[in-house]
Amino acid sequence: MRRRDLLSLSAVLGIAPASRLRAATPAGGSAAPGQAVRTHALSLLGQPELPADFPHFPWADPNAPKGGEIALTALGSFDSFNPFIIRGTAAVGSTLIYDTLLRDSGDEASTEYPYLAQWIDLPADRKGVTFELNPAARWHDGRPVTAEDVVFTFNTLRQHGRPFYRSYWGDVTEVVAEAERRVTFRFKDDQNRELALILGQMPVLPKHWWEGKEFNRPILDVPVGSGPYRIERFEAGRSVVYRRVEGWWARDIPSMRGIHNFDAYRYEYFRDTTVALEAFKAGQIDFRTENSARDWATAYDFPARRRGLVRLDEIKHQLPTGMQAFVVNLRRPLFQDVRVRRALVELFDFEWMNANLFYGSYTRTASYFSNSELASSGLPQGKELAVLERFRGRIPEEVFTQEFRLPRTDGSGNNREGLRRALTLLQQAGWRVQDRRLVNGRGQPFEFEILIQGPTFERIALPYVQALERVGMSVRVRSVDPAQYQTRVDAFDYDMTVDVIPQSLSPGNEQRDFFTCAKANEQGSRNVAGICDPAIDDLVELVVNAPDREELVARTRALDRVLLWHHYLIPHWHLQSFRIAYWDKFGRPQRSPKYALGLESWWIDPAKDRAQSEARRTL
Repeated sequence: MRRRDLLSLSAVLGIAPASRLRAATPAGGSAAPGQAVRTHALSLLGQPELPADFPHFPWADPNAPKGGEIALTALGSFDSFNPFIIRGTAAVGSTLIYDTLLRDSGDEASTEYPYLAQWIDLPADRKGVTFELNPAARWHDGRPVTAEDVVFTFNTLRQHGRPFYRSYWGDVTEVVAEAERRVTFRFKDDQNRELALILGQMPVLPKHWWEGKEFNRPILDVPVGSGPYRIERFEAGRSVVYRRVEGWWARDIPSMRGIHNFDAYRYEYFRDTTVALEAFKAGQIDFRTENSARDWATAYDFPARRRGLVRLDEIKHQLPTGMQAFVVNLRRPLFQDVRVRRALVELFDFEWMNANLFYGSYTRTASYFSNSELASSGLPQGKELAVLERFRGRIPEEVFTQEFRLPRTDGSGNNREGLRRALTLLQQAGWRVQDRRLVNGRGQPFEFEILIQGPTFERIALPYVQALERVGMSVRVRSVDPAQYQTRVDAFDYDMTVDVIPQSLSPGNEQRDFFTCAKANEQGSRNVAGICDPAIDDLVELVVNAPDREELVARTRALDRVLLWHHYLIPHWHLQSFRIAYWDKFGRPQRSPKYALGLESWWIDPAKDRAQSEARRTL
């Protein structure tokens, strides 16, 4: 999986020790403390909203018609259908081939319902989880999905998959196939509150197909899966079509009714977003999400839009927006001094950018856990302060004495105060301006490169570079294609880059991959900044092992506050809605899920599709 795929498409969910877990029994109640429980669903934040006999998700239409094809955009290229390893660039949509043990609801934070597994058994000591597979589950070649497949998948991904699997599943001591359809995971203790739900998100692979193949190598053989789609045809690096599986085993289970209505997904690859946008305007692409505020404001005035054939919508969501930022690579000596990093923050003029580049559409991000109750604010109090007191002397003193605030400008583009503060910080760190160049005591220049993917971020990086150059820095912007970008990021081959650190309402294991020493030098990890600080390691473990919701919030806010005061990155901005553009041939449910776009619940409306075809002939 690509880092940003992970990041933007799914929040990491969790499970709690006995004092926190709310697991619905078939009757809708919860087990008494100390008792084992059989459940149809797991929820971290409360009782699951849907009973065991729920007919379908509330945001899906079980009567949605099936049929038609949707054409979507992909960027760059691909050379593999294995999205689970570092090597190669996997085709977009590869995960459509596979099923997971459980399915998140999209409408409830940290809640999962049956998919491959129809029941979940939790032992009384909460030191494990057992999944009982649906007897109807079948691979595309007709063979049953078994517990042995689950064991094979777990062991293979942990040994050969991307590094985050080892991080996520590090607290699993054993996985055992107890019967043909019954698999048990055992945990080292009962403290990892999210582990069962994370295991529920595991895509299951067919042991019989993968055995004898080198899993850690890219492949273009068409793999066998059990999911709603299979690969119908492809042209390596250019396009791939996924065809809906006729008679798919899960089409009538409650969590899949009204889902996966398109007969086919077709992904067309483009080298950059500009060409992809033009392809959409020409009708070659049916649907796109728009991430550029400028394009959203200016690029959609074309004949088909004026005739009502293309629609634009903003769909509000309640997702935590996490952190997008320019991230420095702490593995480079240039960025070791926190005063240097703070100076880089001072020179970023968000207010000017928002007014002149983004049409005033964004909110500045001031927390790693933005748009959620987990974000720190003001000065620490109560439980959060108690957590931080344990680390006094090991974390920045400002954590206790100052409210964290990002610098603000008047938006005029004349950031004199920021320039003065930045130069003062740089001088304190041993840098001085000599012949209009910023140099250290040995006369070495302050120079680095910003690695970005595609032209969208060029228009953001270049004004920032101009501000950096005003204090004498020499900064280059290097734009590369998506495959090269991913390779370089996996190898930590950059000085500064753009990263997205996604967050859920239930942070836990994934924080190890983002922020800990163990991942700082493990290629392919998501610790893009290279953070390695024992105090942060300890704070992360406190988050992972929080005993209840109140303590989780306090510990997460403490972690957030410490990360912010280290200035590991230059925060960007966020938007609390999905911006979408589409040719008006779709039907969709009356509402979207709270925590997802829900495109998989849309369908092709036959009447609209016919009208579209007739209208396009006259364009």
